[in-house]
Formats: sequence, structure tokens, C-alpha cells
Amino acid sequence: MTADAPAPQTGITAGMTTEDVAAFRERLPASGRLIGIDAGTKTLGLALSDVTRTIASPLETIQRTKFSIDAARLLDLAKTHAVAGLVVGLPINLDGRDGPRAQGTRALARNLNKLTTLPLLLWDERLTTQLAERMLIDADQSRKRRGEVIDKLAATLILQSALNQLARHYGMLA
Repeated sequence: MTADAPAPQTGITAGMTTEDVAAFRERLPASGRLIGIDAGTKTLGLALSDVTRTIASPLETIQRTKFSIDAARLLDLAKTHAVAGLVVGLPINLDGRDGPRAQGTRALARNLNKLTTLPLLLWDERLTTQLAERMLIDADQSRKRRGEVIDKLAATLILQSALNQLARHYGMLA
């Protein structure tokens, strides 16, 4: 546990992190939204699925401060929206290996597992931020506006990709 992480709440069993969609699906209840997370060094871009787990929409961007504060906000949103699981973008290098950003994302997942029982799926997010940037440029968004929405748009792309995979292989989840 990091110095910034709060102690696990009494009665909380450690969560599960996986890169296996089938294992993640098995841990999900029949209904409940998912939150997608694009974890950057300065922000956490968030997206939220609908209750049928069909469509992802941008939710919010958390400006990162301390892990305990960031996690409290994330878990508060999860509770407010009756979230059943988390999908975190894993920034694997193009050669398929973990770089420093992927290692940081894995550490974030481990620390979140200490605070919640929600299942967590690490999802390959190679090039999603670049795709989000391209989409915003094509939509003629100003540099300022792109900076305001890029992280939650990247989170939306990550979550939508995972939702599509879940639907393709497992049918409707809700």
C-alpha cells in the first residue's frame, strides 16, 4: 500500500484485476454500468456506460492530486451511478511490452483493488489518445477545447471498445 492510499475499509475484500474479458464478465452482475478510465499522469479521464452496457459516454476528468483523493472521487462516482465494474486503459507499447505508463496503470489497479470489490478489466488502449485527438481536430475543436475533453473522450473510446468486445462474445450483459 502506498503512503497516499487509505487503509481498506472494514469488510472490503480485495478486488480482482484481469486482462481476460471472460474472467471480468464472470465477475459482473446481470446489470450495472461500467466506468472506463484513461489514466494519465495528470488526469483520470472517465466514461460511463448505459445500464445495458451498450453505449459509452464521456463522464468527467479528474485532475490528479493524491491517490486517496482521486480514488475517493472515482469510487464516489461509481457508487452514485451504481457501477458494476471498472475498465482501465492499459497503455501497452506498440511492441507489446509494458513501459513506464503501463506499469503505473497496473499500480493504480492494484491500489484500487485494495479499496473496492469492483472487478477491474485492464484493456489494451494503444493509440486511443491519438485517435481521440484526431477526432477532435476533425471536428474543428480548438486546442483549448481539445485539452478540456481529450481524456474523457479517450476513456469513452476505451470503454466502448471493451463494451463491443463483451457484446460480440457474450451477447447482451444486462
